[in-house]
Amino acid sequence: MTSDCKTPLPRVTNHPDGDHLRTALALATAGVPVLPLRAGKVPFGNCRTCAGGACGGRPHMKSAGTCQCPAMCHGWAAATTDTRVITSATWAPAWRQAASVAYHPGGAALTVVDLDNADAVAWARQTLPTTRTVATMRGEHWIYQGAMRSANAVRSGVDIKSLMSYARWLGSGEGSMAHLPSVVRALVVREEATPPGRRVASSFSARATWDRAVATGCRHTERYVRTGLERGLAMVRSRTESGAGSQAFQVARFVGAQHAQCPGPCGLDAIGWEIVAAAVSVGVPEAYAKRAVDNGLDTGEASAA
Repeated sequence: MTSDCKTPLPRVTNHPDGDHLRTALALATAGVPVLPLRAGKVPFGNCRTCAGGACGGRPHMKSAGTCQCPAMCHGWAAATTDTRVITSATWAPAWRQAASVAYHPGGAALTVVDLDNADAVAWARQTLPTTRTVATMRGEHWIYQGAMRSANAVRSGVDIKSLMSYARWLGSGEGSMAHLPSVVRALVVREEATPPGRRVASSFSARATWDRAVATGCRHTERYVRTGLERGLAMVRSRTESGAGSQAFQVARFVGAQHAQCPGPCGLDAIGWEIVAAAVSVGVPEAYAKRAVDNGLDTGEASAA
């Protein structure tokens, strides 16, 4: 389901003194749902009641539940324009630790095309209609009026953040905002996710896991690689609500950068399949997970070259 934005993204700038709460309140007053982010640009974790999805989730999540937790649980789904919630005692500790502010684009009837590197920006300038742009550390956010389904790694270095997603607030940006074009909608090819709890039918069991035998040219020890990979796989598996595909991309990108200077071979195909399997285990379609991981490995190797 999509909708059009009746009011453009407000002209709100980050406070120079790092007062993230004041920035969030300015956005909320303008009708943009917000939430705090901790270090690492990720939301704060769920409370004990909501841990592991035990509460059933919020009503507007993909797996709709009845949760009305006053804490900032469930990531993007906690984003709100209610200033009473934002300034509540429950949220106060998070604001004291917050590293930045995030907003829910879909909740403001917006779509963010997240361009993660120079190549992606160059592609957008040749392909997409001009719109409001916001500079990021590595690329740009292109913001359109209108909401759509979110998807990660729709092409190398390009994520779509809108419904059921969050984006970091980096300022109002420059330029006039255009309506969401069909070329952006076409980037997201609908793939039916595996229903939660159903065993995934795939050939993963026949694919070898990573070990030193397939990494004769790797400069890292087996313990180093295995420990780091297991941490990454745990991060992917923890995304039971949403974001497992994006997390798989991030883990693969980190792995690719780690091995970029190795003489090789490092067995990255085997590592990649382990990351894909972790994503599939929490409901990400295999084809989508494979594309995200391949893009992540390629991006990581290129960024470290």
